[in-house]
Amino acid sequence: MSISDPRPRSRPRRSPEAARENILAAAERLLIEKGPQALKLADVAAAAGVAHATVLHHFGSIDEVQASLMERMIRQLVAQILEAKAHAEDEADAGLRALFDAFESRGAARLAAWLELTGESRRLTMVREAVRDVIERRMTPGGIDPAAAENLVLVSVTLAMGVGLFGQSLAELMGRPPGDVRRLALEFLRGR
Repeated sequence: MSISDPRPRSRPRRSPEAARENILAAAERLLIEKGPQALKLADVAAAAGVAHATVLHHFGSIDEVQASLMERMIRQLVAQILEAKAHAEDEADAGLRALFDAFESRGAARLAAWLELTGESRRLTMVREAVRDVIERRMTPGGIDPAAAENLVLVSVTLAMGVGLFGQSLAELMGRPPGDVRRLALEFLRGR
């Protein structure tokens, strides 16, 4: 006969960085699966396998989780755009594809819209630095004037967000094939 240990099993102890990353990864999975409205404190905590007190300890509020998730997604996008340069024949096209992929497939457009509609987008000051980083490290070395590069980024992000938010729905309403709005937006940007 075996006697089981009555002590509860303890959760593995994570570093603060690992704990934050675990919570943000869980929040991103929820965002992709269910949309920004699923980013509630209890749901994020459950998805991360932690107590909501742990989420509050690391972020302070669900608003901070959402803003931190958007910042994390922006950093990932900038890294993808900069990395695309090293592995593509057409660097500009690879960067645009990475931008549109992020806004269409990972839920970035929905989260950005959610943050804007709830007044939380003002907290995303790191967007300015991310845009400058892409311009300085990717666009101006290719001979693009910094002011023209900034204009191109503004239009590109706006188009990518629009395609990610309602491009597919609008195409369906107009009887257009899937992916048609993305194709048109990319053709427009390639011409610039």
